[in-house]
Amino acid sequence: MAESGLAMWPSLLLLLLLPGPLPVAGMEDAAFPHLGESSQPLPRACPLRCSCPRVDTVDCEGLDLRVFPDNITRAAQHLSLQNNQLQELPYNELSRLSGLRTLNLHNNLISSEGLPDEAFESLTQLQHLCVAHNKLSVAPQFLPRSLRVADLAANQVMEIFPLTFGEKPALRSVYLHNNQLSNAGLPPDAFRGSEAIATLSLSNNRLSYLPPSLPPSLERLHLQNNLISKVPRGALSRQTQLRELYLQHNQLTDSGLDATTFSKLHSLEYLDLSHNQLTTVPAGLPRTLAILHLGRNRIRQVEAARLHGARGLRYLLLQHNQLGSSGLPAGALRPLRGLHTLHLYGNGLDRVPPALPRRLRALVLPHNHVAALGARDLVATPGLTELNLAYNRLASAHVHHRAFRRLRALRSLDLAGNQLTRLPMGLPTGLRTLQLQRNQLRMLEPEPLAGLDQLRELSLAHNRLRVGDIGPGTWHELQALQVRHRLVSHTVPRAPPSPCLPCHIPNILVSW
Repeated sequence: MAESGLAMWPSLLLLLLLPGPLPVAGMEDAAFPHLGESSQPLPRACPLRCSCPRVDTVDCEGLDLRVFPDNITRAAQHLSLQNNQLQELPYNELSRLSGLRTLNLHNNLISSEGLPDEAFESLTQLQHLCVAHNKLSVAPQFLPRSLRVADLAANQVMEIFPLTFGEKPALRSVYLHNNQLSNAGLPPDAFRGSEAIATLSLSNNRLSYLPPSLPPSLERLHLQNNLISKVPRGALSRQTQLRELYLQHNQLTDSGLDATTFSKLHSLEYLDLSHNQLTTVPAGLPRTLAILHLGRNRIRQVEAARLHGARGLRYLLLQHNQLGSSGLPAGALRPLRGLHTLHLYGNGLDRVPPALPRRLRALVLPHNHVAALGARDLVATPGLTELNLAYNRLASAHVHHRAFRRLRALRSLDLAGNQLTRLPMGLPTGLRTLQLQRNQLRMLEPEPLAGLDQLRELSLAHNRLRVGDIGPGTWHELQALQVRHRLVSHTVPRAPPSPCLPCHIPNILVSW
């Protein structure tokens, strides 16, 4: 009996190990958790320490990663790995992620040796690629045809290849600034077949002339901070949609430009040629140009003929050139009927330029040699709202009492840093800001300030005023005054408060 009982145990164990009866259709309770299952949905695969806010997004930013994550879902469309310590991209990992649309590798340590030629070959859906602030010495030989934005800025790139940016019909923006590109590293067919590029940034490189065969679709072209001394004839003949051209901080001379350089740019609105070596205003400027920046060149004279084509110009910036007494002859700016702002800071002009455009709104003339203001010097510009004559050589005896009489729209007048000993007469009643600091004012009288009931800021610091030099009634008309800087220089001996300052105006500041 005992032996037969022992013999039954293997059979019982076998029955316990056998699976249960097959389920019958319609008998399961779908809401009831089965053995080995959880009532919660299965978690999505996400690399350790990364975040995956959506099924198609993997964010591994700023984790000090040194190795490319190996647990990225194939469903990922947006992958951020910026601000890490990656030195290479493994092809076998990238090739799995064929659905990627955005790949951000900004600010890593990726070198060209760590980037296989076929690294991006499988990313046929990629639209946005950022590999800026890495250590690439050459650009990838092949980037996906689907690309729209490519950012390789701030590397050490010395060479790009025909299929780096070529044959990309959807490509809109290319950023290559802050690299080491010379013309030898930029092939003539670098952008062939990419007819939609609107923004191209090549600033802060080593280009010596403007690259040929630029995309005709360009709207913004950044070439500042290079070594460019010449724009080859015809180099900009096809860029009829170009609106902004940045060529500042180069080595351009008059011989490096000709009358056709800019003549075909029928959409150009902004041209920056500052910080070059030009001695004249370039010829052939387009009618559409609104802003022309020529500061920090060597221009000695402005000729009307050079501006004849740029009739739509609104802002002309000529600061820090070598314009002397004959630098802006009468009528030189006559073609610019719509000119809004004329910037002439830091030249050698000894008078206000004659025959300025009638619609001029801002005349900026500080740090010149202007020594006098005649009765008719400003009559041609009745619409001026801002006049800056700071740090010239104006003395009260040479400022005509009717010099400002036509400037009824003037709101800001800066006469700081001159040699004035008294307030000018005939100031426009609409003035809101009057800068008179760093002159030699010895007294304040009510007459010059009469009617200035809109004046909000009056600066009188660093003059020779003493409190007792402020005449009775001086402040009576200045009901809107809100800001007063120090009235008295600290070098003037201390004086007692003046009884002429009424106590009912609490915002007047008098210090010594």
